[in-house]
Amino acid sequence: MRSKTIIFTLAVCFIVSAMCFASHDVQMGTWKLNEAKSKLTPGTGKNLTVVYEMAGENIKVTVDGVDKDGNPTHNEWTGKFDGKDYAVTGDPTSDMRSYEEENNGQTLDLKIEKDGKTTMTGEIVVSKDGKTRTVHTKGKNAEGKKIENHAVYDKQ
Repeated sequence: MRSKTIIFTLAVCFIVSAMCFASHDVQMGTWKLNEAKSKLTPGTGKNLTVVYEMAGENIKVTVDGVDKDGNPTHNEWTGKFDGKDYAVTGDPTSDMRSYEEENNGQTLDLKIEKDGKTTMTGEIVVSKDGKTRTVHTKGKNAEGKKIENHAVYDKQ
């Protein structure tokens, strides 16, 4: 009887662990902007490639793109999808970012901050087939003008 209890407990632990890691899996990988399917506010930068990867127990997000003048940009964020703020490096328009998982990792709520103020909020949704990622963001640019972007990314 005792061995059945131990085996059952180990099986439950394994299943719960697998579910925790699986929720991140839909976001992981390299995503490339599909400009033809995207609707971006004129005069704003573009995130051309976004890479999600595990970094120990954290998740690392690397973003490469261009600013409003076409100059290359690169920023990185490392943290957890727990809704808490984690530092962003390499982005002059933000210094903190948070992601929070919903829908078993299929959806992420996003918040971007600069100097303690929220500058952008959004939602990231991965399609059921895992091939497309849609990012809808709203906020204000450095000049205080409202911006709204609907970016579509294809899994590479």
